[in-house]
Amino acid sequence: MAKAQAKYDESKIKTLSSLEHIRLRTGMYIGRLGDGSNADDGIYILLKEVVDNAVDEYIMGAGTRIEIRVEGGSVSVRDYGRGIPLGKVIDCVSTINTGAKYNDDVFQFSVGLNGVGTKAVNALSERFRVVSHREGSFFEAVFERGVLVSKREGKTREKAGTLVEFTPDREIFGDYVFNMEFVERRVWNYAYLNSGLTVVLNGREYASKNGLLDLLAEEVGDGALYDIGYWRGDRIEFAFTHHGEYGEEYFSFVNGQHTSDGGTHLSAFREGFLKAVNEFFKASYRGEDVREGIAAAVAVKIKDPVFESQTKNKLGNSDVKPWIMQEVKRGLDDFLRRNPAAAKRLQEKIVANERLRTELNVVKKEAKEAAKKIELKIPKLKDCKRHLGDGPEGDASMIFLTEGLSATGSIVSARNVMTQAVFSLRGKPENMYARKRAAIYKNEELYNMMMALGIENGLEGLRYGKIIIATDADYDGFHIRNLLLTFFLTYFEELVTQGRVYILETPLFRVRTKNATRYCYSAKERDEAVEELGSGAEVTRFKGLGEINPSEFGQFIGEDIRLVRVDVQTLKAVPEVLAFYMGKNTPERRDFIMANLINDL
Repeated sequence: MAKAQAKYDESKIKTLSSLEHIRLRTGMYIGRLGDGSNADDGIYILLKEVVDNAVDEYIMGAGTRIEIRVEGGSVSVRDYGRGIPLGKVIDCVSTINTGAKYNDDVFQFSVGLNGVGTKAVNALSERFRVVSHREGSFFEAVFERGVLVSKREGKTREKAGTLVEFTPDREIFGDYVFNMEFVERRVWNYAYLNSGLTVVLNGREYASKNGLLDLLAEEVGDGALYDIGYWRGDRIEFAFTHHGEYGEEYFSFVNGQHTSDGGTHLSAFREGFLKAVNEFFKASYRGEDVREGIAAAVAVKIKDPVFESQTKNKLGNSDVKPWIMQEVKRGLDDFLRRNPAAAKRLQEKIVANERLRTELNVVKKEAKEAAKKIELKIPKLKDCKRHLGDGPEGDASMIFLTEGLSATGSIVSARNVMTQAVFSLRGKPENMYARKRAAIYKNEELYNMMMALGIENGLEGLRYGKIIIATDADYDGFHIRNLLLTFFLTYFEELVTQGRVYILETPLFRVRTKNATRYCYSAKERDEAVEELGSGAEVTRFKGLGEINPSEFGQFIGEDIRLVRVDVQTLKAVPEVLAFYMGKNTPERRDFIMANLINDL
């Protein structure tokens, strides 16, 4: 029987205020919600929006110090800029499309050009307080969930500038917690991108004398093959070096905004770098040979940036490419002429990359011939219908890397065939630590996984928005997880640094009675469920994904899927961590294992 359609007339047409729209469609303004466990969660976007305004004051030559305090769930940010004009304080923090950032005379290179940022913070906060100090007077306004509850004004002896205090709304963000490592990383980025600015976080000062040179030195550490190259122009600053690892690693920024997905400015840098190298060495090296093992930081200032989303992760301006390429060529040529030892080391790295690529091509050919004999279709892959690049649905695509047939069966039967693919591992993959890239092509399973992901020739071919490691919650499962992470960090580090790799969280316990069922992800949740449902409740411990009934499994990979993004704090830590956990057994590792053994009784 056909479902009756709801009546569609004038009464169904709604007009939302800007406040209501922000609170109802939060994702349009800050991307995602989250509980603070991911660096891109909404509470950090709120912090960024407020600090961006303070940094814009510094960029325009007003104030060299920003004080940030994060305590519990509340944040305060005090700058010493010009202060919001007192008669417009309320409008600037509550009325959409109101602000000075449309005026080029006041803000020339701002990130927050849409007049939305601080308004979103206000609308999404339990309490929001703003105080502007200007020319001996102040104006204060206090809001609750975007609604003005009080205001006052008067004389002040405080230095000019703006204070913003806010507490993200737990009705929207739930039981969130600020991870101070994530906050500190953002603060360091502000310091690196604004030499001369001092940012104070909870009493500790962060400042950089050498800008992106300091950022790259911190990220690469002792792994640099030659002294870090550095160039600063009027509208661009960049630093670069090469290391001994695989892949390319970039830290790109536009007007102080970290563009984690790159964009046209990064493409221009990569092209300009290749052309400059070939012109300097009078050669015709290939791009993959020049850029293999590169680590670079690039920051540009653009008057009218066009980002591909509200969260500003990717720049779309096509008109910036010519001048960026010219500036990169100029800066790189200057560095290589002034540093002949670095130029020699760079050329040696390129030649070594060429040699490895030639050797690899031979192995690739053999592997592809062997694969043809097996099957035209990638074995063990249950593909989905939409892939990365196929619009919003494709961007939401994901592939689960599972162990064993039972776990694979549960996910395959419960998945969304449009956006969720499954690749099944036979068991524990080979430990690829310290192995050459050619080793992938000699391992049938890892080769098939690489081809399924589409990353053989770089991340441009990646077929899925998320790569999700789905292993059992036991020691074998954790070992497989570590082996897969070793594979990605050894050969495809960019997948991790760009936030593409995740761990699937599945429930460890089911607590149920005849009338209710609770799925619990920790012993604490289990105990709380038992207390709620009564001591007679049945408790089931799930050790393997295959133990979870497919009819139950769907809810754990659907809208409420719980994922932990694999995060790398700094590049220089990767080789040391992999060597300790995945390298040869050492007395230090044995001591560590003995000291951290846990009996799972």
